[in-house]
Amino acid sequence: MTYGQQPQGGRQTGNQPYSSSQPQYGQPYAQAQDSQAQQNAQYYAAQQSTYAQQATFAQQPYGGAPIDTDAAYSYESAVHTSMTRAYAEMAIGLLVTIVSAVLSYSSGLLVSFLSATGTMGLIGVTIAQLALVFVISARVMNMSPATSRILFYVYAATMGFTLSSIFLVYNLGSIGMALGLSVGFFFALTMLALTTKRDMLKAGPILLTALIVLVIGQLIMAFILPTSSANMLISAIGLVIFAGLTAYDAQKTRALYAQYANQPEVIKRLSIVCALNLYLDFVNIFLYLLRLFGSRD
Repeated sequence: MTYGQQPQGGRQTGNQPYSSSQPQYGQPYAQAQDSQAQQNAQYYAAQQSTYAQQATFAQQPYGGAPIDTDAAYSYESAVHTSMTRAYAEMAIGLLVTIVSAVLSYSSGLLVSFLSATGTMGLIGVTIAQLALVFVISARVMNMSPATSRILFYVYAATMGFTLSSIFLVYNLGSIGMALGLSVGFFFALTMLALTTKRDMLKAGPILLTALIVLVIGQLIMAFILPTSSANMLISAIGLVIFAGLTAYDAQKTRALYAQYANQPEVIKRLSIVCALNLYLDFVNIFLYLLRLFGSRD
């Protein structure tokens, strides 16, 4: 066998080059790279599809319908505006009461009225006030907002006339202290009612029943047991009851405005009734605080 010849049996030696029919070392590696690239491309495509679906889902509620953010904002804005209207009406009513009380006292109007009419005159004013409250509460939906607002301010003025008697009983320091405490107390109760998750509306019937019992108790004690300790007890109980009514009326006002948020004309009428309820809560809190902590002249 000469040099360069192949050995018998076809066995290749280390010096013999590979033929073109044999696979090269780079081909399997290149095929593996192509396969891996295809898998990566499929994976990235699947990920992009998933991200797109997640982004679409994030823009939709669970029901699949898109959220109307403008409508949601408009609804919340309407409720907030209505709440502001009610408290503004209440504040104006309180301002009318304060001005009326100061003028009635400084001019001597209350003293002259009581001297001329006696107790019957005071009872007549009280009956007129109750009648105004009844008319506003019962007929507000049938009256124009302007008429109900005028009646509310007339009621606030007559309340100021009768409340001017506190200047004859308490010194100005006690009246100012009670007024400041009432503002802080009322504001804290309102914020608590509007931020808490506790439903105060369920306590409404209980609070109204307690209020009726309180009024009856005041009448009985005024004739049977008119002592200082009894008055202090009644005042403490009354303060607790009207604290609960303040929280109740705050949540009731919000619930009514949420129910009629899309009916502006109804909201205007409801604002007077809600303002009247909040006004009565504030005035009674003020009177009970004055009786508890006021110094009599």
